[in-house]
Amino acid sequence: MDAASTDQPHDGARTRVRKTPDERRAEVAEAARAIAREQGLDTLTLRAVAAHMGVTPGLVAHYIPSMDDLVADAFGGLVAEELSDVVALISQVEAPRERLALLLDTLLDGSRTDITQVWVQGWAMGARNEALAARVRTEMDDWQAAIAAEIRRGMDSGVFGPGDAAATAGHLLAMIDGLNAHSIVRWTAVPQPSRLLDLLL
Repeated sequence: MDAASTDQPHDGARTRVRKTPDERRAEVAEAARAIAREQGLDTLTLRAVAAHMGVTPGLVAHYIPSMDDLVADAFGGLVAEELSDVVALISQVEAPRERLALLLDTLLDGSRTDITQVWVQGWAMGARNEALAARVRTEMDDWQAAIAAEIRRGMDSGVFGPGDAAATAGHLLAMIDGLNAHSIVRWTAVPQPSRLLDLLL
């Protein structure tokens, strides 16, 4: 049997049972996300993934298109999960302003430094990795769209004044990203979320 198999006991003996290609690809993706979250996107290598899985680098290479694609997918999986979590959280609140305030509180409370590091490294490494750069752009578009939907919700209900929801969302996202990037080196204090909303809405 090949290296993609694993041992399972059977009738008192040990029988080699193959894992499917989809199972192996899922294991590789999971390992890559774990490494990126725990150690940083820049530590993601074939050897690191192989060591995490307890297999050879050659086996990992067999199941991925390229390391650039694996890095991009790890980045995308982590930040898309963050967006899903935040959207689910704020959906529990009804008032538009409180929803945005909760979004800001959640993203700026310092509890997501692991994902902040992934974002910062994604921007930097994307300059040399086009697959990653494309995924960064896609995820930023998704975040902007989610924030714009919240702003538009407030505009439609009269809580916020009329304006360009997408442009305002872009400005708010830039402020969130900048403040979180600064927090990595503990530079300056994060303003109150309500103050950020007052600046833009």
